[in-house]
Amino acid sequence: MLRFSRVALVALVAAGPLAAQEAAGAAGRCLTPDSLDVRGNVRVSREAILASSGLRTGAEQSFPVIQRAIRDLFATGDFDDVSVTCDLPNPTGALLVVAVKERPLLASVDVQGPRRVSPRQVQDRVELLLGRPVDPAQVALAMKRIDSLYQANGYYLARVVPETSQVADRIGITFRVDEGRHLAISGVTVNGNRALSDAQVAGAMKIRPEGFWFWQKGEFDEDKFAADLGERIPKLFAERGFVDFQLDRDTLIVDRERGKAMIQLDLREGEQYRVKSFEVVGNRRFPTDQIAALYPFTNRAPSLTERARALVKRRPPATNVFDRTRWEEATQQVSTLYSNEGYIYAQVRPVVERDPTDSAGYVRLRWDIVENTPAIINRVEILGNDFTVENCIRDQLVIIPGDVFNQERMIRSWRSISNLGFFENPLPFPDVRPANDNGDVDIVFRVKEKRTGNVNFGASVGQGTGLGGFIGLEQPNLFGKCKRGSLQWQFGQYINDFNASYTDPAVRGSLISTQLTGYRSMARFRIADLGRTTRTGGNLRVGFPFPESRFTRVFVSYGLESVRYGNDGLLGTITTNRCEGCIRSTVGFDVTRDTRLDMPFATEGQLQTFSAQFNGGPLGGTATYQRYTTEFRSYTVLARLGGKKPGSQPLRLTFGLTSRAGALFGDAGDFFWSQKFSMGGVQFGEMLRGYPEFSITPNGYLAGTGTYNAQTESFGNAFFASTAEIGLRFNQSVYLNLFYDAGNVWANPRDFDPTRLFRGSGIGVSTVTPLGPLGIDYAYGFDRRDVNGLPAPRWQLHFRLGQIF
Repeated sequence: MLRFSRVALVALVAAGPLAAQEAAGAAGRCLTPDSLDVRGNVRVSREAILASSGLRTGAEQSFPVIQRAIRDLFATGDFDDVSVTCDLPNPTGALLVVAVKERPLLASVDVQGPRRVSPRQVQDRVELLLGRPVDPAQVALAMKRIDSLYQANGYYLARVVPETSQVADRIGITFRVDEGRHLAISGVTVNGNRALSDAQVAGAMKIRPEGFWFWQKGEFDEDKFAADLGERIPKLFAERGFVDFQLDRDTLIVDRERGKAMIQLDLREGEQYRVKSFEVVGNRRFPTDQIAALYPFTNRAPSLTERARALVKRRPPATNVFDRTRWEEATQQVSTLYSNEGYIYAQVRPVVERDPTDSAGYVRLRWDIVENTPAIINRVEILGNDFTVENCIRDQLVIIPGDVFNQERMIRSWRSISNLGFFENPLPFPDVRPANDNGDVDIVFRVKEKRTGNVNFGASVGQGTGLGGFIGLEQPNLFGKCKRGSLQWQFGQYINDFNASYTDPAVRGSLISTQLTGYRSMARFRIADLGRTTRTGGNLRVGFPFPESRFTRVFVSYGLESVRYGNDGLLGTITTNRCEGCIRSTVGFDVTRDTRLDMPFATEGQLQTFSAQFNGGPLGGTATYQRYTTEFRSYTVLARLGGKKPGSQPLRLTFGLTSRAGALFGDAGDFFWSQKFSMGGVQFGEMLRGYPEFSITPNGYLAGTGTYNAQTESFGNAFFASTAEIGLRFNQSVYLNLFYDAGNVWANPRDFDPTRLFRGSGIGVSTVTPLGPLGIDYAYGFDRRDVNGLPAPRWQLHFRLGQIF
């Protein structure tokens, strides 16, 4: 800024015209000053300031030149104020003075107050350089960036205040953050909707208005809100046939004083479209009827199953109203149908055509299919197995080179390899890559070995075995050939068990498997005052593949067991020298079909077993009888939570159904306690949760005051038990379920009565730990009675830890 000194201005006013002439001369001298000076600078040198300004002595200094000099000095960032004045120190000369006020240097930056948002994230929003002059604009920008960070996390009420402390020309800045609280959404208003109510639109959003209950906080989240606008609301309308839906505007009206906000949505629903016609074009491999069975729209009323599935997925049952989500899912099912038959290059193009002749809003649907040539598996590779032999892994495959590629069988092979438990999870999804120009493919399974052999030691406790411990050596992948060997010793207050076993799934590389087991068990069953027992024996089991069945095997076994009882409890009442010399000689035949996946907590597949044991007679021993048992388990996935990409590990919501039954013909003699059937609890006999051990008898429920003593009458020659459960499988180690049990025991198989079953229901959690399996069940016994025979249902806690289940 160019200005005259105060003395010159006073003289100009007092002297009249003569003074005006002199002033004009002074102004002329200021336009071409003969000297320059700099005032107010401490840190920045005089030469640097003049160089930045561009001012020079003897040169004409016009108004634009002065303005440009001031602008250039401000641009250096070193000054808070810059002015240019002209002094007249003598009648002939002029002095041009550049006055500056230097900015302090930034010595330190600190952020205080963040708790709900990461302090590091807040610190990253402050882009101020230490040792540089402090720019107020940069400080304001840092405050704005911090405020934006908090708004993105839903804290619209946050306040940022900068505090400064200055020593000499050094300044420290502290940004103090008052986070406030989360912005609460008080309501959602929707404009332009006709077919869907405001509540339906709001119900599709993750951002929900606050409510009465404590968990209905209505907290605002920027990311969830963006997903609501871009995905969930459009999907809601697309599922109801509003193909032309548009969201015109979204407004967040914030009341900072109350900490509340309103969401206002302006939208256009458009026309609701219904399906007028459907056709399939280009299919040769599959008949039209088979493909049309996957078509999702119909005019008929939805079935009960469809209504239940729609309830789980929180969307209306299928009708002839066009649903884009269902149409895309059905298209994917057709693609999978072709992939499972090797047509991985097949193209299924979904076509949606609006009918221009009908103003009511109809669409014509069509699947345009280009099948191409099916892919043949050229080679199956397994990479990463440094210890496990390849044949062991290939035994899990249900695909081989030369087969037509099948997506479903490839996935099953991948999951079967994972079920081995020899490799790190999650197992990478197999690679499918072109093998040649004919469209054939190579499949590559990649594994990463993990340590499998382990030494276990720890504690165990049970209602029947008391407090104890266990030591074990186990190798499920012995010699890297999938052979299993284990030594287990469990000891404690009421138990002393030793068990050794060896399993070979492929003897000399054949399809025959063997299992050899030897044991010596000394136990004192305090539960229900059962008594003491010492069991010594062994078992040899040989398995053979079942013809034409990949997952079925037949087993033949022989077992020999010697038993001796103590002199207390129920077993102490056996008078044959307390069963000294009692021998059980058994030949067994078993058929097992197992297609379960995701063990040890199965989510899909079935288990079907039938077992027959023949004891005594020509085999020798002190008891002659036949024992038959059967078991059926079935699992199906109701929903997958997350992990949609191949190779991921989603949470699986699973429905499971289990049925078990058994019958004994003949006389089990002194072996009744282990060969006949008892029911109740989880520690001994057949499981029925919600009831104490041995409380379910052929004569009904055994009522008591909390002490249930085992009796000979507690054991029956037939039983039936069934369980229905809905479980959430988190991973291979954690499983949570809701269950419903029903079962009973009968004195003879002919007494079987499926209308008289004892019922229990509850919740359970199971996990696998380094110290052994752990399970807790809390169940309600519906059919319990008191000592007077009156109904007395109640809850019962069942606890299992260690090697006892």
